[in-house]
Amino acid sequence: MDKIELLRARRAALEQAGKEVRADIAALADEKSFVELSAFSFSKDTLYGEDAQGEGVVTGSITLGGYPFYIVAQNFAVSYGGISKGNCAKIKKTLSAAEKNHIPVIWLLHSRGVRVGEGVDVLEGISELLLKATQLKGSVLQFAIVRGEVYGSSAALASLCDCVFFLKESALCLGSPLVLSAKEGKSLKPEEVGGYRALDRALLPAVSVSDLKEAASHILRIADLIGIAQVDAELNEPSPALNRSADAQSVLKLLEGSEELGANCCPEVRTVLGRLGGIAVAAVVLDGAKLNAANLAKIKHFAEFACYYRLPFVTFVDCVGLENTMETNNSAIYKEMCEYLGVLDAIDTAKLAVVTGRAIGLGYSLFAAKSAGFDYSIALATAHIALFDSAEGAQIEFGSGDGKLSERYADETADPVNAGRGGYLDDVVEPRFVKQYLIASLQTLIG
Repeated sequence: MDKIELLRARRAALEQAGKEVRADIAALADEKSFVELSAFSFSKDTLYGEDAQGEGVVTGSITLGGYPFYIVAQNFAVSYGGISKGNCAKIKKTLSAAEKNHIPVIWLLHSRGVRVGEGVDVLEGISELLLKATQLKGSVLQFAIVRGEVYGSSAALASLCDCVFFLKESALCLGSPLVLSAKEGKSLKPEEVGGYRALDRALLPAVSVSDLKEAASHILRIADLIGIAQVDAELNEPSPALNRSADAQSVLKLLEGSEELGANCCPEVRTVLGRLGGIAVAAVVLDGAKLNAANLAKIKHFAEFACYYRLPFVTFVDCVGLENTMETNNSAIYKEMCEYLGVLDAIDTAKLAVVTGRAIGLGYSLFAAKSAGFDYSIALATAHIALFDSAEGAQIEFGSGDGKLSERYADETADPVNAGRGGYLDDVVEPRFVKQYLIASLQTLIG
């Protein structure tokens, strides 16, 4: 056969085997921007004797909104997206290119796990791949789109990404959903085991999307926020709604072009990327939160994200301190507390705190205290900063029936002006002007 004709035949077979996954790439990317890498990679499954077209994964580069990305797309049509040693090597080559060129990576995950015919070889490959993906964390943005079933080691890859997108049909499981479902004595669909709502305690930076186009728009906005340069800000625009109520929804409106990560878990803690006066920030909004191991771990992971990408870290504090339960007491909260403070200390850009509601006990110490490393701490005039959440709490602690003493403690000491007098707050401000204070301080701190 003529060499050109042979090449055309081989390419046609390759494209046919990856027809669906290539359509997915096209749905994500700018038109005709996909450039394939390592296209003609083949191995044979020693158990089933089948050729793995392109190693069952399509890799390459694309542009999205004109910006470059590398892409790794598992091909479910080849051995159910099965992972092999050759598959891992091909992906690792792409990750190395992303690392060298400082270009973000998009993972399109769709795999039922390893190809069982490879034995220990594939386990070695997986170890190398997971290590390389881990090494990229903090230097190269990684986005995962859970395209459908994603089981085993591919699910572990998703956990290393900075943002994980779930579609309606997504199912992310470290084990088989059939086994997990059976152990619960139920007959559950895969998405009921590993879908966006099912993984509400997995603490993944998850975002729910309706389709690949929506995922692409989120990726572009997040990448833009991470890399955005400072622009001139309008300082004279108040937020009068905050004078009426400084609740979480009103606070979130301060952030321009915001993207919330991990909204499916610990809803009392909102972790949000956004802009203040054109400056990209990582903001934690505590919405009347009682601290436990899970929500503190969520905050810690988000603080790590801010640290990796040198984003200013901003806390909006309405937190009543620890969740006072036996379950919280007998949990990893001790460890999470110390690890969070270590991450906070490692953030080498601006750290700002705004007490919007209550900052009680550790709610103040961890998220607003100057001694914890916050460069600029302010409180709204309507805020409360205290050891205890109420007069009753103070009375219990004092072990006294002196109601006047406990009421005086709660009412007078909780006034944020007292913290200001001690030098622990930079200012106490009228709520509607808080955005101007934040923007001005950011411009000073990062300028």
